[in-house]
Amino acid sequence: MGSFQITFRPSGRVIIIEPSETILEAAIRHGLSLPYGCRNGSCGTCKGKIIQGIVDYGTYSEEALTEQEKSQQLALFCCARPLSDLEIECQEIEAIKDIKVRNMPCRVHKLEHVASDVMIIYLKLPANERLQFLPGQYIDILMKDGQRRSFSLANAPGDDEFLQLHTRNYAGGVFSEYVFSHMKEKDILRFEGPLGSFFLHDAPKKDTSIIFLAGGTGFAPVKSMLEHMLHSENTRFAHNKIRLYWGARTKEGLYLNDLAEKWEAGNKNFSYIPVLSEPLATDNWQGKTGLVHQVVIDEMATLTDCQIYACGAPAMVKAAFDDFTQQRGLQSENFFSDAFIPSKPATA
Repeated sequence: MGSFQITFRPSGRVIIIEPSETILEAAIRHGLSLPYGCRNGSCGTCKGKIIQGIVDYGTYSEEALTEQEKSQQLALFCCARPLSDLEIECQEIEAIKDIKVRNMPCRVHKLEHVASDVMIIYLKLPANERLQFLPGQYIDILMKDGQRRSFSLANAPGDDEFLQLHTRNYAGGVFSEYVFSHMKEKDILRFEGPLGSFFLHDAPKKDTSIIFLAGGTGFAPVKSMLEHMLHSENTRFAHNKIRLYWGARTKEGLYLNDLAEKWEAGNKNFSYIPVLSEPLATDNWQGKTGLVHQVVIDEMATLTDCQIYACGAPAMVKAAFDDFTQQRGLQSENFFSDAFIPSKPATA
């Protein structure tokens, strides 16, 4: 079978795709940047419209692409392969097109046990190497058996002597078990990155409120974004009110609470609102309780002029998007998200 042609709308770009490639793989190969997150059909970030032509939809999670969406000609570009020439509609990302995805070795420089189930890993790149990335992007750790584990970069791009990852100890998680039981300083790892289309966008207006919503270790990419905003010389965020809502079950889950409080103390435009869903009696918690996105709804009468960056469990991200757009007037194009998915998707 020969190759096919894809025409992208609205940009009008045309590329050649091989039948064995997904639409996303072909786009990346041609240097085009489409939105994507998991690259395995779990998150729905890469969803777009097939205007003309037919595709093999591939294997994906039915939560990420429903039958109703398929009937509306939507497909997941990380899974869909061409069966004919295609015309598709999708948003191309200009900001990451010049960033090269690399396969690199690194060395474990330091392990910091910041909570009973959270470890911060500091990775050192080879001498004279740096990784160019946008705040919010992630890397895939390449395991010896061919599996990958995705981790957001928690350091800001300007603070890149070490790459910082925040890992949670999941029951049954092969990599997390290795991190918490066997990993030691000077271990060598390989990774591919940077990946993902969750990154900081320009605020649409000077007085736009920017709200960060983090659940658990979903704080990692948010930390990268906030440190980039708060410490860069760039004044583009000087006129924006910035709020961080960080949700965890217990107080220990707010594993860098002191850092967030320090940001608040040093920046008049920045507010930090920690939220616990199941505080322990020993936490002596006086702060907000409940679901973290619900606290945003309770505190914000309208989100019409807001930009939201949400990172955490898929259920939290989905609930935030649904409730913010339906109850508080958020424009859907101002909601940027990255859902943390611990394992591979179910097959469709």
